[in-house]
Amino acid sequence: MDKRIASADAAIAKLGDGATILVGGFGLCGVPEHLIDAVRRKGTKNLTIASNNAGTDGAGLGLLLQNRQIKKMISTYVGENKLFEQLGLKRRSTSRAQSARHFSERIRAGGAGIPAFYTPTGYGTMVAEGKETREFDSRHYVLERALRGDFAFIKAWKGDRWAISSTEKLRATSIP
Repeated sequence: MDKRIASADAAIAKLGDGATILVGGFGLCGVPEHLIDAVRRKGTKNLTIASNNAGTDGAGLGLLLQNRQIKKMISTYVGENKLFEQLGLKRRSTSRAQSARHFSERIRAGGAGIPAFYTPTGYGTMVAEGKETREFDSRHYVLERALRGDFAFIKAWKGDRWAISSTEKLRATSIP
């Protein structure tokens, strides 16, 4: 089966309103801008986006914020986007900031089929409010749900017909 897709527009053809998208990149580096532009053109709304940050004004995920296509943002860094800050203050957008370690563990757990996990991160803070907590060996933990997406957007220079990147293929073949 050939998994190569001819265009960004074709790649998001099944993306519908209310979808959750995991978006790669760090700041504006490695951001899948062609896929973000395709979502902007399509006009898909009420998106939940999980990404390192919300882009900047006029670039990256900031473009989807400008079009009011993002309903909820889950990220590790919320700075450098004035519109996102204003929307959050006016409560027109919901956001959830968390540590990079916590964020990546939620995504890892989701990919591994683990529905939730306990972490000491956030215990005793507002992060833990309304969540189940538990004590193990005299240490307190917060139950966190895994994070899964309907789509995952990454920026890649080249993909093969089996949808495995060259780096991933190299790692897979070099493991004894």
